Order: sequence, then structure tokens, then C-alpha cells
Amino acid sequence: MVLAATAALGALVPATAHAATAGDFPAPFTAADTAQAREAASTPATLLTLSRFFARDGAIAQSAARPHLVGPSATVYFLDPGFVAGRPGAPVADPQFVASKAVSADRQVASVWTVRTAKGWKVVNIATGGDETDYVSAAHGRGTVFREPQIDAWYVVRDSRVLPLDPDARRAVGKGGMTLAAYQRLVHAKYGDKLPGSVYDRAGEGGGYGGTAAPPHASAAPSTTDAPDTAITAGAAAAAAAALLGAGLGVRHMRRTHRTS
Repeated sequence: MVLAATAALGALVPATAHAATAGDFPAPFTAADTAQAREAASTPATLLTLSRFFARDGAIAQSAARPHLVGPSATVYFLDPGFVAGRPGAPVADPQFVASKAVSADRQVASVWTVRTAKGWKVVNIATGGDETDYVSAAHGRGTVFREPQIDAWYVVRDSRVLPLDPDARRAVGKGGMTLAAYQRLVHAKYGDKLPGSVYDRAGEGGGYGGTAAPPHASAAPSTTDAPDTAITAGAAAAAAAALLGAGLGVRHMRRTHRTS
């Protein structure tokens, strides 16, 4: 899950984020940050990468894909390691990246993940589907949406309760959700012995590869160089996704990676 993402990819939490009390959330990325992230997600080089992504497996000709961004970009939060560990004052989740939804001419959908680095906002992953923006939109601004990556579950925190937004989340917390305290006990029981630095982590299990569950999305990570249209090997894409998804807490639903050329 995304418990090591901030360290792996640099300072992703915005400077405007405030000190959180238990159950609170750091502020989302600012409007200016989000605009810059969206600009990075819509450059000609990124659109070329999206064309290749949509054309994978012969779904559509690359020249006919004509990808474009739709809807607003959104800050995506992932479960916080301090909350899992039970650290006093830890937020439930932290902002990790800005997601922008892209569609192709044949109505395929992808999510473009953009992070703030020392060199500015960079696209680090492209994943099938629009979960990242769809669930934020579904909450209609009522509460903060976050993801529990190990089980690909999406929740919204509202009125001090963790409420499910998808079937995986409903299986975890029930249709009516649960209190923040109950959810903290739940994730601590599931992941408390798998945090970064744990025996589990040191044994190399944190990357989450080799699980039996089918990954929820296909994904491809654009080049981390200044030319996002560079061909990416499956190994490089997996490494980029693993860095973002946090190789420290046993992701068992790691997104499948592909070449983008």
C-alpha cells in the first residue's frame, strides 16, 4: 500500500497541510498544484503515452485513440501508516497524488497519476478505469475519500465514520460502515505487523507480488525522464508503481503493468 510513497517519491504532501488530529486529514493539494498536475497530465508527450496505453493488445489503433482529459482532477488519499500503527494524532490517510481521468475515442477510460517532484509535477502511472476520480465525485464533497490499497477498497470519512464506497469496502466495514476507532483497530489487526521496517517488510514481502488475487486494474507507468513517451519495460513500470503504492505493507492487489510501446 502507500505507506512508503512519500519517502519514495519526494514531498507529496502540500506545504499547506495542517497538523492532523486523530481522524483528521491533511489538506488536499491546492488549486494551483492541481492545475500544474493537470497540465503535466495533458502534455503532448503524455497524450502520446495514453494513445499507446489505449492501443495495447490491439484495442484500437494508436493513431485513432485521440485521448483527452475529462472532468476535474482530484487529490487521491491513501491509508496512513501512522494511523495503522495507532500513533496518536495520525490522520486516517494522506494525499499521495493528483488523478486525472482520460478517455479514448472508443470510450476506454484511464486514470493518470501525477506527483510533485523536485523537478515539478510528473506523471508516474496510468491505470485502467476511473476509480480515483469517480469515487471522489461520488462523495459530492461530503467528507474525504481515501483508498485502502491492499484490498482496493474505497471509503469516505463522514461524521467520524468510515463509510464504504465500493463492494470491497462494504465487505471490510459493512454496509453501514464503522467508527474511526473501530476502523483503526481493523487495519491495525490486518497490517500492523507489515509496516515499513517490520520483519515482513525486511523479508521482501512488501512489494506484494505473487498474490493470488486478480489485480483490479491494468496499468503502465510512463517514463520518469523528461520524455514520457519513452518505451517502458514491465519491470520499470512495476518499480514505479511499487514506489508509489508503497513497498512496505504487502499489496496483494498490485496493478498489472505493461509496455507502453
